[in-house]
Formats: sequence, C-alpha cells, structure tokens
Amino acid sequence: MSAVTPSTLQHLALEVSDTDTSIEFYRQFLGMKVTERHKAGEVAGIPVDLTFMRLGKRHHDLVIMHNPNKTYKPRPKNPIDDTEGFPAFHHYAYECPDRANFLGVLARAKDMGLEIVRGPVVHSPWDPRGDGSWGENESFYVLDPDNHRIEIFCDLAEIDEDGTYINAAGERIEGAKAEEV
Repeated sequence: MSAVTPSTLQHLALEVSDTDTSIEFYRQFLGMKVTERHKAGEVAGIPVDLTFMRLGKRHHDLVIMHNPNKTYKPRPKNPIDDTEGFPAFHHYAYECPDRANFLGVLARAKDMGLEIVRGPVVHSPWDPRGDGSWGENESFYVLDPDNHRIEIFCDLAEIDEDGTYINAAGERIEGAKAEEV
C-alpha cells in the first residue's frame, strides 16, 4: 500500500510579543508583505490577533500571532539558556534558491546590524568546508525581535531513490544514506 502524505510544510504560525515590531522585522529582513490583519475575537473561536505575511503569491507563508491577554517574558537568545517552561522549537528556516541569493540575504542581515548567532556555516560531515553536522547545506542564523532563531540556507541535499544523498552540484555522496528510503 502506498503512503498518502503531505507534500511540504507550508507555513508557520509564530507567537510574538509585539505585532508591529515583528511585521517590520520580517518586511525589512526578508521582504515579506502583509496579506491581512485580524484582531482577536473578530472570528468566533480565534482569541488572538493574526497577521498573514507572504514572500510570493501564496496567501501566506508566515502567520504572526499575538495574544493581547498574555504577559510576555523575554525568550533567551541561546537555546541552552532556555531551561524552564513549555517545549518550544529550536529554529525555523527559509530556503534561498541559490548561493547568490543566500549571500544577498546575508549581506542584508549585516547591513541591518543583525547579530549572526551562528554561521555562515556549511552543515556537512562530507564537504571539506563542513562543520560535521548534517543537511549538506550552507546557512546562517539570526534572531527576530522575540529571539526566535531563524535559519537562512541554500543548497540542501536531496535524497535519491536508493537513499543516497545528492549535493547541490548533483553529485552522489557515497556513504551518505538516509535512514529510511
């Protein structure tokens, strides 16, 4: 029997402490645009403010969510310092179509004075430039105004039918195999 699965992760709903500050950050850093904004309670069953933002033509790629009844505490910059509270995510990522675009976004981050909290780095145990981690991609990480960690990357490995990794140049990386095919 063949598995029926989704084709991609399409969007993330990100809780923020200040909607306007976050909108401005994502506009300036990633060039996102606001599709729509809605106040808490505008629709029954949705008790939070929602702002839908997009990179291209799809209605939204990111949803900025704010609970007007919540008192927000600052999130630690470094995940190792986040020692209490509810489970949270470590980071989320935006893919650049090529290295030139990746370097352009990196330059924009530097021009904006954003702290690069990791990278640029090549995640790879096989590439001579690699840091020993996984993914076969080049990336860097920044923090948004609420210290959500954002990865910007390019050249993520693909997985061949037999499970072998294929790098951005289209070369098979012998010895690099997916756990499940």
